[in-house]
Amino acid sequence: MKTILLYVVTALAEIAGCYLPALWLKQHGSPWLLVPAAVSLSLFAWLLTLHDAASGRVYAAYGGVYIGVALLWLWGVDGIRPSVWDIAGVLVALAGMGIIVCQPR
Repeated sequence: MKTILLYVVTALAEIAGCYLPALWLKQHGSPWLLVPAAVSLSLFAWLLTLHDAASGRVYAAYGGVYIGVALLWLWGVDGIRPSVWDIAGVLVALAGMGIIVCQPR
């Protein structure tokens, strides 16, 4: 459970760090949006170092959680409800993540 929570927080840091510059560029937001974006991306990089597994395995498993969190962001922040296809894609990605994370050691 701790690992999953760490993946979710890592994904939120990455998405926020990428979303804010996009908001600045696309919607002509304040350049001050780049400051929390830089902090968020720095936090993202640091959070990745807290995982116990080999980095390649961490990134592979993290990808499944990232996809799920990104769709929640799409719904919660952008106000776009995920389609059935989006949800199916997340389930496939999370199944792949589960296989990677739960393999025998």
